[in-house]
Formats: sequence, C-alpha cells, structure tokens
Amino acid sequence: MSGKYFMVDTTKCTACRGCQVACKQWNKLPAEQTHNWGSFQNPKDLAFDTYRVVRFNEYPAEKNSVAWYFFTDACRHCVAPPCKDEGDQYVKDAIVVDKNGAVIYTEKTKEFGKKFEDVRKACPYDVPRMDEKTGLAAKCHMCYMRVNEGLLPACAKSCPTGALVFGDEAAMKKLANERLAEAKKKFGDKAQILDIDDVRVLYLVVDDKKKYSEYA
Repeated sequence: MSGKYFMVDTTKCTACRGCQVACKQWNKLPAEQTHNWGSFQNPKDLAFDTYRVVRFNEYPAEKNSVAWYFFTDACRHCVAPPCKDEGDQYVKDAIVVDKNGAVIYTEKTKEFGKKFEDVRKACPYDVPRMDEKTGLAAKCHMCYMRVNEGLLPACAKSCPTGALVFGDEAAMKKLANERLAEAKKKFGDKAQILDIDDVRVLYLVVDDKKKYSEYA
C-alpha cells in the first residue's frame, strides 16, 4: 500500500468552505438550487454535482454556549474500495483505482442502471451519487488529473488554515500522528484518527465521531 493521502484536522477547520468552492470551480460543476433548512450548511448533502460539502453540526456546550463541529465530507478513497468490488460484479472496471490510490468513476458507470443502488449501499460513507438524467455516477476523484501533473487537489490547494493537507502516505500518516498527539494534550483521549488503516482520507476528530457526521 502506498500512494497519496489527505489529512484532515478538524480542529483547524473554520468552515470557510474554500475546499467546497474550489472543488466546484475546478470541476466546473453547476450550483444547486438550495433552501433554508435550519442550518448554516449549504447544500444539505453530497450530490452528483457536489463532490464535497462542509458539514455543520452544533451541540450545547458549557455556559449556555454552542460547540461547532465542522467536517469537510467527500469520498475517502478506501484502500480496498467496496464500491468497486460491488460494481465489478455488474460492469467490470466501471470504477477504477489509479496509481496514487484515487478511486475513479468512469463513463461506464452509466451501465449500472438500477444496480447503482447496490454500489451506493456498498459505500460505508454513503458518498457516490447518480445523475437521474444520464445514469452516470460521480464523486470526488482526488483531482487525479492535477495530482498526476504534480499539483495539489483543488480542495487542499485552497485550504487557508492547514486543516486539509495532501501528500504521500508516509508524510500524511506522520503528520496525522503528530497532530493527534497535540490534540490529545488539549482535548483528551477522545481525540482520534478515523479509519487510519482503511482509507486515504485521515480525519482527526476530538469528540464522538457521530457529532461530525452520520457517516464519520
């Protein structure tokens, strides 16, 4: 196992949504029609045209204040992607993994048809989405075209606080463990790195992971 990884330090995320906007811009994805659903988060969820969304969750805190939990959510690029395993049963190599570990959905995903729901259910993070008009499936592709040219993914390039970092596996795991040690000193033993052996997006959280996302 090698390749590229993201490291996401939620303690440094300010929910500026720079990563979310950069993803839209680089991929030339259209805006969605949204509405006020009682949260600062916008849009409400991932979609065929929204590969990344910054989730906003708030919980009561001490002294009548509010604790915010921000979580930039997208494909985790699993080391052994279950969506590919499921998809290969129906359409071989509609989902591929490139040399850096990016899990990429190809034009062949439109051949899934109704079986796409099984592919989506195979994802433990409920990430992939399908366009009802074309039948094509899509999600974050790790900006593989940028990475293959030696550039950062658009989301990591845009992060102003160092909350979203990208690089080689060894460097990102080293950084994750360093940030974790710092977080434990400040926040205690609830600090942890999520799914460090299973995915290529290493999330540092400092509280119950379900406070960040249903699928964290």
